[in-house]
This record gives sequence, C-alpha cells and structure tokens, in this order.
Amino acid sequence: MRFNNLTKKKIAVFCLALFALFLVGFLCKSNNLTNEIVSAYKTRQSFAVYDRQNELVYLRPNTSGYWAEYGSQAPDEFKRLLLIKEDKYFYYHPGVNPVSTMRAFKNYILRKDNLTSSTITQQLVKIILATEAERNFKNKFKEAIYALGLELRLDKDEILQMYVNSIYLGNKTQGIKSASRLYFGVAPEMLTDIQIIQLLAAISNPSHANPFSKNTEDNISRVSKLLDVDLNQDFVIKESEKKQHLSDFADYTRKDTYFELENMGTADTEHKQLSIDHALTDNIRELLQTNLQILIEKDAANGAVVVIKMPENELLAIVGTPYPALDTHGYQINMATRPRPIGSTVKPFIYVKGFEKDLRPFTRVEDKEYKYIINSGFAFYPKNYDYEYRGEVDLHYALSNSLNVPTVKVFEHVGINNFSEFLLFDLVFSPVQPIENYQLSIALGGLEMDLLALSYYFTIFPNNGYLKPLKLYQNGGWPDYQTTSDFRQDTKCTPGAFPAGHPLGKRIVKEKYIQLINKILSDRKTGIEQFGMKSNLNLPYSNYAVKTGTSRDFHDSWTIGYTPDFLVGVWVGNSANTPMNKVSGQSGAGRVWQDVMNLLYNSEHNKQTAFKFNLITEFNENGNLVYGLPGDAYSEHVNLLLDNKLIINPHNGDIFLLEEGMGIFLKSERGVEWYVDGVFFEQGREVIFSPVDVGKYMIKAVVGGEVEEVLIFVDEE
Repeated sequence: MRFNNLTKKKIAVFCLALFALFLVGFLCKSNNLTNEIVSAYKTRQSFAVYDRQNELVYLRPNTSGYWAEYGSQAPDEFKRLLLIKEDKYFYYHPGVNPVSTMRAFKNYILRKDNLTSSTITQQLVKIILATEAERNFKNKFKEAIYALGLELRLDKDEILQMYVNSIYLGNKTQGIKSASRLYFGVAPEMLTDIQIIQLLAAISNPSHANPFSKNTEDNISRVSKLLDVDLNQDFVIKESEKKQHLSDFADYTRKDTYFELENMGTADTEHKQLSIDHALTDNIRELLQTNLQILIEKDAANGAVVVIKMPENELLAIVGTPYPALDTHGYQINMATRPRPIGSTVKPFIYVKGFEKDLRPFTRVEDKEYKYIINSGFAFYPKNYDYEYRGEVDLHYALSNSLNVPTVKVFEHVGINNFSEFLLFDLVFSPVQPIENYQLSIALGGLEMDLLALSYYFTIFPNNGYLKPLKLYQNGGWPDYQTTSDFRQDTKCTPGAFPAGHPLGKRIVKEKYIQLINKILSDRKTGIEQFGMKSNLNLPYSNYAVKTGTSRDFHDSWTIGYTPDFLVGVWVGNSANTPMNKVSGQSGAGRVWQDVMNLLYNSEHNKQTAFKFNLITEFNENGNLVYGLPGDAYSEHVNLLLDNKLIINPHNGDIFLLEEGMGIFLKSERGVEWYVDGVFFEQGREVIFSPVDVGKYMIKAVVGGEVEEVLIFVDEE
C-alpha cells in the first residue's frame, strides 16, 4: 500500500499528538511518582533526637532495622569518587542513560544475565521500592519511569544526597553518615580517601565487602585502581579496633543525656531538635558524680539537677542520675521526676502570697513556740531547724534564715484554702495526696514535688511573676508535659496546661511582690546566722538568688537558685528514701548547686542580666534599711503578725503528766500577775507552777486592763 503525502502528515500528526498526550500525562503523573518516592525515602530515616547545637543525642534503627542518620551534604570528595564509580554521566542524563539502557535491553533480548544499566537515580528508586533483588525487564521499566519523574521534579544535588543517605553499607548501616561513624568513628567530613574507597567498595556487596569484613583487600584494591587512588597505608581494621568502633557507635547512637529524656515526650516518628545542651548535661553529670563521691560518706547516693534557660523557659539540662549505665543504688531511676517532700523550698511561694495580703519584708513576727491543733486532734508545736527561738524578727530576716515558725505564721495569715487554691489553680499543680491532707505541714515542707516540677514553678521568680510554658523543643513546646503526667513515672506533680493565645504563659503574681522575694533571696548577708559566712550558697557574683530545703530526718536535700538568665535546681538524697547522715540543703544539694552555677556563669548562657528592683523601695527605720513598696504606710504593715498575747506558755488544752518535783513553766512577754483557778499565784514574766494533784487548772495572766486565760490538764497517765 502506498501512502500519499496527506496520509503521511496525518500519521505524523497523530503520532506527535499521541506523544504529546503521553508527555502531558507523564508530567502530571511525575509529581505523584516523586511524592511517593520522597515519602518512602523519609520513612527509611531513623528517628533521631538532636540537642540545641544539633549534636546527636539518640538514634533509633528504622523500620528495616538499619541505622539511618540522614545528612544534608555529603563531602565533595566522596561525591566525586562515587560518581566515577557508579555514574560518571550523572549530571548529564535525565535519570536514565540511553546508551547503557540500550545495551541492557539488547542483553535482555539475547537472554544474557548482565542487565546492569542503572544510573544513580535508578539505583535510588530500586532502594526505595525495595526491588534490588528482582532484576527483570518489568522492574527496569518501572525504575526508569520513576527515575525520569524524580529528575523532572528534583534537582540533581537533591537526588544525589538522597542516594548517599539511602545506600546500604553493611552491618545495619544505611547511608554514609551512619557508616562513617560505625566503621571509622568520624563524621563524613573527616573521612580520608582510603576510608572513602572502603565505603564505596561496600556498595556492590555490603555484606561481604564492608570495612569490617575479612578478606576484602582484593575488592578494595580493584575499586582504588578504578578511581585512581593510591592505597599508601594499611586499611585493614583489626579486631580490637572493630570492638572499639562498635562500642563508640553504641555511645554515639544513645548518649547518657537521653536517659532522662526517653519518657519525656521525645519518643516520636520525626526527628527532634531539643532545647537540651548535651555538652552542658555531660559536664553537670560529671559534677554530680564528683560531689556524690564525697556525699556517699554521709549516706547520700543519689542526686538530680535541672537547668532552665531564662527568660525563654527552655530546659537546658536534666540529670536524674549520676550513672545511667549502672544498676546499683537505684541509678536506673530518674530522680528528677520522682516526687519527694520539698522542705523549705516552699517558703518563697508562701511569703509571696503573704506580700499579696499586705505583709512586707519589714513586717514583724514573734519567733516563739506556738500551739496548733491539727486534723487528728493532736497538738502541733512548730520548731525551727536548729530548735532555737529568736523572739521578734522581721520577715526579711525570717526568710533569709529559713525560719520555720515565722513561716507558719505567714501561712496562717495567707490561709490554707487560699494557698491551696494558688497551688491547684494558679500553678495548676496536681498533688500526690489530696491537698487537704497536708494542712500546716505545707509550711514545714511536707508537700511532695519532683525536682523538674519544683524548678519549673520557681521560674515565676526570675520571670517576674509569669509562669511560662516549659520548652523542650527548639521550635517551642513540650507535647504532653503540661497536660499529662504519664511520662513522670508514677508522679502526679505536673505543671499545668496553658490556654491558647497565651504564648508568654500567664501572670501568677504581680511583679512588685516578686521583686520583694528576689531582694530577700539575693541577700546573702542577712542569712549569715543560719548559713554562715562561708557557705556553698555563696558565689563570687551578686546577681543571683537562692533557697534551700531539707525534709524531715534528712531524707531530702534541696537547693534552687537562679539569675535572670538561668535557673538551677538540685536534689540530693537516696532513691530508696533512706535518711542521710545530717545532710542539709546547704551541705548536700548546695555543694552540687554551687559547682553547676559556676559552670553556668562561665557559659554562653550567662548574659549577666541584673535583677530588676525598680518597683520596690527602701525604708529607714531606726537606722536600719528595710524594703517595701512605694506608698506603703510603715505602721500599717509592720505589726500585722503580732498577736500581743499575754500567755506564751502553757497553751490552752495542754496536758501534763503528774510527777514528783514537776513544774509547769508560765511565761509571758510582759510582767503580769499570774492566777491559778482565780487565786493570785505570783508576779513576773516567767514563773513556775507545781501542781500537787491531778485535774484541770485555769491559768490567768493580768496586766493593766488586759486579761488572758488558758485551761490545762494534769493527769497520772
């Protein structure tokens, strides 16, 4: 049949139209093909956690069981030699090499085994689609289509980097970044030419030609000749070196820093960059180890440290154990997230609420014996740490010296219900026990919190009264931390959630009251009586504030200190909750805190920001400088806690055991007339009454027009 010119033109137009239709369809489909490959490529990446400096903290094998840490840029020399070996026309073909493809097609027709024609782009597709073991024409065609689609949508350097990250190099390592760390203990940028040759030799046969394999010299020599690289040094990795590399790689993929982070919202499918400073965390753990080696002689085996960066509220370091790899002494427990009685560290929160209710640092209070009846019906007599009473003191002195009795009076002034609401609704604190179980024991340190929660709540002081969200990720946020306590290992002390639209957190306390607390806690001179001239709490700087705490019978030692730039919280004790040998907040946690603070002062995190005291003022009373707020009427605030009771001892309802020669101490702040059952007994501030029989006695004190009575009981049992 002969075709005329018109028929030929029609056929040509039809063919062109068909080709154009195919091309348009392929262009549309190529986007889907590329997305499919890129999506599958991402799933082959290991879950990784990085610190704020982008240093790897944790790497988990991918779903294929391979270590696959993706890099963003392969070394130039590695890429140069890789292209010579695998695809020297990579930058010139469209994803498929026509010459090698035709050669492979010819071999397929002639039923020859050699079908090798894959470009780097095609090899990448094979790896992603897992078709490397199925070398047939159908797969070759499929790979070619995907390769052409990739080349249309991605640039060459992107494709090359995807390949470098995807190649299997033996011993469960995928990609150059993981392989160079495993085999040679270096980053890809530090690879020598010979080490690059060893990795390139593994591409063709990763199981038997990787750098750890025996008898790989011939394969490596063949590749070196192909690449014209002179093997001028011994490249065989000895067995001892192999063991060391394996050990180093294990440390590289899971650093000690991750021990505390494992259950803190970091377990996810996408890699995370944290606010954590790994190098700082390592240094702090070493400081904790050093100090615990000394404190172990005082029966203190465990410790924890938390560092938070101000004003962003970024968690810089969390150390919950000195030795994450050891199983003894409870070292496998993250003590930074275990609740313990917080001792006197609760006092700044009580005092700041007291300042809200018109108390001031210059307010006077009687540091003496008081009697309280607790829920159980028993009498409760608050005692100071040293069992001494100091008479009338001001609140600045009382907080600086961490006196217990004045704190109970402040707590009483604030009100148990009011302070409980502050904990539950302002701080959004979830107590271990129902809050009503604590009562006055809150003021004496019986409230339980973990170090992370306590440190977090303390951030209201350097952050001028704001409680900001605590950040774990570099881009902000901490999923689940502020809304659940699941990761906290049986604790319930969870900082609260923040409503949407409050990126700066929420105002908990007005700044003027915060400045009063900061002024007291940054005053190291007033606290000399309790803590001494030489103290772990003293630093060669001035812009810091600090508070210690010691729980009952020396079970827990706490120190929380801060500057406007960072906060450091420390706990020392025993994971088994056994008592230490008279280790106080100052002598235990304080010594660790001092070392960590000095470390932070000499770090990039110290901006030398000064505290703000612009909202408070000085009062000169009787030659002494005291602090309050502008506009304060001194006389209206100074005596708010003085009760002016006549009888200091005994207390109403006291019960005494009748014994031979016993005496009951009758004491008043002033000289009074004492009456027993209405009969004048004696006059003076301090007298002794000796009952002769069991029964009840009405003790009365009289001075001027004032009268006070208490009823006491004397019994035989």
